[in-house]
Amino acid sequence: MMASLEGKVAAVTGATRGAGRAIAVELGAAGATVFVGGRSTRGHKSPIGRDETIEETAELVTAAGGRGIPVRCDFTAPSDVDAFRARIESEVDGRLDVLVDDVWGGEADTEFKVFWEQDLDRQLRMWRNSLEAHFVALHRLLPLLVAKPGGLLVEVTDGDSDEFYSGSLAYDSVKVAIRRFGTVMAKELEAFGGTSVAVTPGFLRSEQMLEHFGVTEENWRDAIAKEPHYAMSETPHYVGRGVAALAADPDRHRFTGKALASWTLMREYGFTDLDGSRPDWGRWYEEVFKAGVDPTTADASQYR
Repeated sequence: MMASLEGKVAAVTGATRGAGRAIAVELGAAGATVFVGGRSTRGHKSPIGRDETIEETAELVTAAGGRGIPVRCDFTAPSDVDAFRARIESEVDGRLDVLVDDVWGGEADTEFKVFWEQDLDRQLRMWRNSLEAHFVALHRLLPLLVAKPGGLLVEVTDGDSDEFYSGSLAYDSVKVAIRRFGTVMAKELEAFGGTSVAVTPGFLRSEQMLEHFGVTEENWRDAIAKEPHYAMSETPHYVGRGVAALAADPDRHRFTGKALASWTLMREYGFTDLDGSRPDWGRWYEEVFKAGVDPTTADASQYR
């Protein structure tokens, strides 16, 4: 049984969809009040152009057992983040126990080809929508997190080490930098009794990835024919449950400065994905992907 976050307050940036949405919902399921930040609202889509909204995420948080508060925010704009902070100050007296920094916004700008053949404006826009947004969010919201000891900062990235190269310099450098944020902020938060980590999911079955493969959550296994490694995919709620377990752990400071993956959190806390499985992309990566084993011959059940 996962420990409760009843009475705790969290803020999740980039909570409109994917891992951000699922993390917000799982924090709510543990009883937290969650401020849900993002650009997409029912009245106005972000430049990404997708249908998911922060209002939907907040409703899912509340339905899960917490209290979801949607706040429209462009995290590259300091004035927007000031307003986001003001909502926390006005509604919960500025209390902030958990800050999950999941801003991304680079979906439409990611290109996987030789760097100098990529569109420069798109790569720079990716940097602004991700790294700049993380900087602004941290600068404006960390004062609330460190106002009392025990705060938790979670920087959400892709990958738990620098070993793997994605095939895109811009994408790769953004994710490495965000992972570094989680490490170095541990140094700055130490004096305030805070904990800082970076967290990564595995091969996600996010809304966008499911659409990319032309499947739904119900028939996602059909995508394995196109991408055999998708046999080890996970829902965004898997990493969400990992973050919620970490937030509820009174001894979480032992992880400060580390990069934690959904599978390493699973090994620590024993939670499952929505279907009751425990996909271990870390083992699969080492024993199948990295080892050059034909994934169609691997027994995926041994890794779930």
